[in-house]
Amino acid sequence: MISNEEKIRAAIAEQAGEWLVANDEAPLNARDSADLAAWLRISPVHVEEFLGVSVLARDMRELIADPEFSIASVVARARTEAAGTVRPLWPRVLAPVRDTSFRRWVPAIASLAAVLLVGLGLFSVWNAGFFAPARTPAQAAVRYQTRHGEQLSVRLADNSLVHLNTDSAISVRYGKSERLVTLLSGEADFEVTHETGRVFRVLAGPAELVDIGTKFDVRLENESTLVTVVEGRVAVGMHGSDDQTLRSVQLIANQQITVTGGDWPATPANVDAQHTTAWLHRQMVFDQEPLERVAAEFNRYSSKPIEIVTPALRNLQTSGVFATDDTEAFIAFLRSLKGVRVEVTATRIRVLRSTDVGRRDYT
Repeated sequence: MISNEEKIRAAIAEQAGEWLVANDEAPLNARDSADLAAWLRISPVHVEEFLGVSVLARDMRELIADPEFSIASVVARARTEAAGTVRPLWPRVLAPVRDTSFRRWVPAIASLAAVLLVGLGLFSVWNAGFFAPARTPAQAAVRYQTRHGEQLSVRLADNSLVHLNTDSAISVRYGKSERLVTLLSGEADFEVTHETGRVFRVLAGPAELVDIGTKFDVRLENESTLVTVVEGRVAVGMHGSDDQTLRSVQLIANQQITVTGGDWPATPANVDAQHTTAWLHRQMVFDQEPLERVAAEFNRYSSKPIEIVTPALRNLQTSGVFATDDTEAFIAFLRSLKGVRVEVTATRIRVLRSTDVGRRDYT
């Protein structure tokens, strides 16, 4: 299984390839050159992957001049390889030329050494502080995402930390006067590093947030956005509204607000923020919550959905602390409830009253 780090590196390598292709098609103009410099400033990983792709492209140009190593020959050999085994790219590309005489590789080795020297220079400049986080408005956004049941922690270029919950995605873009994160789906927890003169802004559905030195959680759900502050303060307003009379609402620790497109001003509620962010520890905390909501939360992580078959059980008040990745423990809890029966099939988990077993009408 490919790790999240490998997925991120693959995405960065793809972006590096796009920059290289753009440069090959025509010399970059001043704006494109500035954009490339900004892209390289995001992270040392961007520099590393760009250098790797550059070296690979240079060597490939030399190889395809030989009919034995032409693109057609490489593709033909690739098609004969067994699928399913993930192997590093460089050994696969260079395998056909392992028997080539060392002399033929002297130019390529010299080129590699030269590029490595440039790379060391770039990393030295980076460590010296020249490559500060990118501040150009034209910089391309970087996207991070998780699949069903996955979680991911990302350290941003400004040293802020973002935790992504299951089925979540964000895009990150740095500008001269702001750091902009857009929550595209799911849920994210933010630990923001303060920067004077550059605000940290989050767009999430109908909500727009401006950090005022804090830690907070944002969740997109249906047509609304749920914002919970763990530490510090957050200013929450309506995103994209033309009504200049609308004012943002400031939230402090252990306050929560729900923002919907047609409902403003919203009123903050007092909550236990640790319960809301329990997912960071792969837990869910419920205090007298309807069983239907509890099942819905489990379904965010479980590969086998839970279905409340008997309508009367949907409002059954449920309390407890459950692990997001331990459905079996939750099934055992349900079976401990009086009058509740759980049926586990190949595709789902059905919850019904024990008196309803064998009946078709569960109303």
